[in-house]
Amino acid sequence: MTKNNLRALSIRAGLAAKSSLLTRGGRDKLKALPMSRSASLQREHWFELLKGLNDKIAEVDDWLKQQAKANQRVTLLQTHPGIGLLTSLGLAHMLDPVSRFSNSRKVTAYLGLEPMESSSGEKRRMLSISKAGSRLLRYLIIEAAHTAVKYDAELKRFYMRLPRSKGKHKAIVAVGRKLLVRSYIMLRDGIDYEEFLRRGVEAWPARY
Repeated sequence: MTKNNLRALSIRAGLAAKSSLLTRGGRDKLKALPMSRSASLQREHWFELLKGLNDKIAEVDDWLKQQAKANQRVTLLQTHPGIGLLTSLGLAHMLDPVSRFSNSRKVTAYLGLEPMESSSGEKRRMLSISKAGSRLLRYLIIEAAHTAVKYDAELKRFYMRLPRSKGKHKAIVAVGRKLLVRSYIMLRDGIDYEEFLRRGVEAWPARY
């Protein structure tokens, strides 16, 4: 909200570089813009509030990093490209204990990434995902998928093979589902990303 208000002030003052506004150079440009007294006070207020929020975020982030170092499951998940601090913490704690999931389909259904099915006679049609479970963790895993496709060769090939007609969003959701399954396997077997690739366990049938 604070960032949006600063962007609105910059646009009204004639600075349209929204994407670079909150970089150091962008902030300097915004601070140098001539504004009315009321707009100038708003600008100072929003910058002061933003600094306070950033300081609090940094404080929490440092605390989370310290907690993560002591958690073997979290550090194990972070060996996979794309899975960062928040995603690894969310997965490790939300899926614990991982033994309660008998297979990967149970995990994807638990997080709402399992496609819903519509059957009529002999016709079987897959619909959108159910979106059950944690909305936050689902968001984190899909965001992680954006990075994972850049650095994991197999996920990139999978993403590129998906029909473009389905749209990029559905394609990245499908990658997120595979990333969730990988995370489940890594936690279940206690293996890191390198060992996961070496074993090729992703190819195992879910019933195994």
